[in-house]
Amino acid sequence: MDKKRIALFGGTFDPIHLGHTGVSKSSFEKTGADKLLFIPARQVALKANSPVVSDHHRQKMIELAIADFNGFEVSDYELTKPAPAYTLDTVLCFKEKFGPQAELYWLIGADCVEDLPRWYKIEQLIDQCRLCTMYRTGYNKPNFDKFADLWGIERVRKLQENIIETPLIDISSSELRQRLAAGRDVSDMLDGKVLNYIKENHLYGC
Repeated sequence: MDKKRIALFGGTFDPIHLGHTGVSKSSFEKTGADKLLFIPARQVALKANSPVVSDHHRQKMIELAIADFNGFEVSDYELTKPAPAYTLDTVLCFKEKFGPQAELYWLIGADCVEDLPRWYKIEQLIDQCRLCTMYRTGYNKPNFDKFADLWGIERVRKLQENIIETPLIDISSSELRQRLAAGRDVSDMLDGKVLNYIKENHLYGC
C-alpha cells in the first residue's frame, strides 16, 4: 500500500494572503499530497516579533482562505503549545498522529534556507520528514551543497530532491499590513472572505 502523503505548512499567517494559498496549492499538487495542513504558530522561533493579531483571528482567517480548497485543513497544534514551538516537535507529533503509513512534507520558503543551520535540531528534522523548499519561478534554484560539511552528503541530497518551483506571487505580509492600516486597496492580495473578516473585526488598523 502506498504511503499517505501529508504536507505541513507552518507560519504566523498574519494575515494569510494569496501568496500563501498560491504556493501551497502548487506544492500540494507537485508533491501529490493527500492532505495539506496549515499550522499557525504563536510565534516563529527565529523571529523576535509576535503576531499582530490574536491566535483566534489568524486561525479563523486561514479557515476562510482555504474553505474552497479540497484537502486543505488548519491545525491549532502550535497555538496550544508554549511559544515558540519547534518544527521538529510538531513533525514528531504528526508522525505519531498519522502513523508509519504516512509520509510528511514540511513546506518552507527559499528565504528560510540561510537560517536553516540555526533551526532547532535541523539534522533530525531533515531525517524525520521531507523538508520541501519552495522557490519562486524566475529566481535561482536553492543550492544546499554548502551545507554538506554540516549535515552530510545524504541529507543535502535529500534537500535537493525536495525543491519545489512555485508561481511568482510577490506579496509581503508586512507591506500588506501597512496597506490595510493606510486604507489602501488590497483586494489583489487577499481572499475576499478574509478581507471582509478583517474589516468586520477592525484588524490591522483597518
